[in-house]
Amino acid sequence: RANLAGIGRAATRVSLHEGSWFDAVPSAVEGSLDLIVSNPPYVGDDEDLPAVVHDWEPTTALRAGADGLADLRHIIDVAPGWLTVDGALVLEMAPDHTGPMADLARSVGFVDVTVHRDLADRDRALVARRP
Repeated sequence: RANLAGIGRAATRVSLHEGSWFDAVPSAVEGSLDLIVSNPPYVGDDEDLPAVVHDWEPTTALRAGADGLADLRHIIDVAPGWLTVDGALVLEMAPDHTGPMADLARSVGFVDVTVHRDLADRDRALVARRP
């Protein structure tokens, strides 16, 4: 809400929903989204983090199960049902997650699956399209 307050009139086209992933989205829009973008938690439960990260962010915004992949797996598995034909999924993740998550995206039917590099030249974002 605070972020929206600063963007003015464009904020009127945004609706906020709180909950667990797609459970928070009104079922009336299922199958009608052109784009899903997420920076979900992707840090393993036992991974060390710098204090500047660990002390600033809530644990639920960082940690995603033992291997850090629980939320990414869920989003990739469920997203096809929410996207239109040719709709796209964009996910940020750790560099070592991009290969396995690209494979998962292909296995659930996504096409044109690509990995994009961040400004530090590390694999960072997965982009996949629903056929």
